[in-house]
Amino acid sequence: MPQLAVLIVDDPTKITDVLTAWIEIGITGATILDSSGLGHLFPGETRDDLPLFPSLSDILQTREEHHRTVLSVLADDFDLDRLVAATESIVGKLDDHHTGIMFVIPVTRAWGLQPSRK
Repeated sequence: MPQLAVLIVDDPTKITDVLTAWIEIGITGATILDSSGLGHLFPGETRDDLPLFPSLSDILQTREEHHRTVLSVLADDFDLDRLVAATESIVGKLDDHHTGIMFVIPVTRAWGLQPSRK
């Protein structure tokens, strides 16, 4: 059964390298989305980036944590261990903090997928 691979990369500067590694192991298509984490939604967090005499805009400004989310439908025989290894070679161990999150979801039906054009 095909699977949807979802990768959320904490450091957006690494996304090009991740996609290059994915292409090298056979990924033929992916969708990349800008995303942000839940951390910036909690107003109770102490801010340490305010100047000595902050303006109102400084106080109201929130610190956005931008991420990149990558979606790719994989063939049922795709080597997921190889995909994880290629990803971790760029972002670091996914079990470590501030690297990313990756998971797969079974795809029961799909339309519009095109074979690789080489």
